[in-house]
Amino acid sequence: MGYRDLADRERNQRVSNRLLERFRNEFTFRLAQDDATRKRVFRLRYDVYCAELGYEHPENPSEHQEHDVHDEHAIQCLVEHRKSGLAAGCVRLVLPQSSEGGGAQTLPLQEYGGNSLDHGTLNPSRFCQSSICEISRLAISPLFRRRSTREEIANIVRTNHAFTDAERETFPLIVIGLFLATYALLGLSKRPHAFAMMDPRLPRLLKMSGFYFTKVGETIEFHGKRSAFYIDQRQVEKDMHAELMPLYQHIQSTLAPQIEGALAIVATESIY
Repeated sequence: MGYRDLADRERNQRVSNRLLERFRNEFTFRLAQDDATRKRVFRLRYDVYCAELGYEHPENPSEHQEHDVHDEHAIQCLVEHRKSGLAAGCVRLVLPQSSEGGGAQTLPLQEYGGNSLDHGTLNPSRFCQSSICEISRLAISPLFRRRSTREEIANIVRTNHAFTDAERETFPLIVIGLFLATYALLGLSKRPHAFAMMDPRLPRLLKMSGFYFTKVGETIEFHGKRSAFYIDQRQVEKDMHAELMPLYQHIQSTLAPQIEGALAIVATESIY
């Protein structure tokens, strides 16, 4: 590698680090431990999964809330834009739940995609149920994925905020932040084994950040082409790119004081 190439690489690294630091300062992470935060998560999911994509059909569309039975035993995480106060993204970890017949605890993907799970060893049924969970309902607000005008923002939420070009530079990092929050929650909840039903293209993109998902199921039709994937949180920490580690540790320290309360809610309450 020549001097110029090395200089360019170091310059790009500095730019990347500054962008990650700005993202850390401009967004915050919180777990839903009250009705108000849960409703913000469900509203964001409605905007994406119902209004935008048409994947889900809520029982009462006038409420503008998307939720299901699995939310009663799930940890909800919200990413918030500090300056505007807007909900930028969300994700949930669904913990295993006993089946209707009172049998073994299962994850949602075992119910709707169980026949597609064909990996010899990486199957939810082969793990201790207290060590697994499912990543699902990851969503990023349309306001943080396109150049929304002040009027468009005001039509969705009661704010008159307009994003600057500088603010928009950090928006592509929201998806990375959501996955970093997911990995932090896996460690904090002591559930290192995570499964997810995803578009097969997403794990290939995540691999560029050092997140290596293993395909454990055949591709099925479920809101488009979807496959079951597995990841081990402990391996994630070993493989994670060094530049992401400061942000990961920041998110981890932010969520750590919140995890006990979030787990207590999952264990003792029904949301709906």
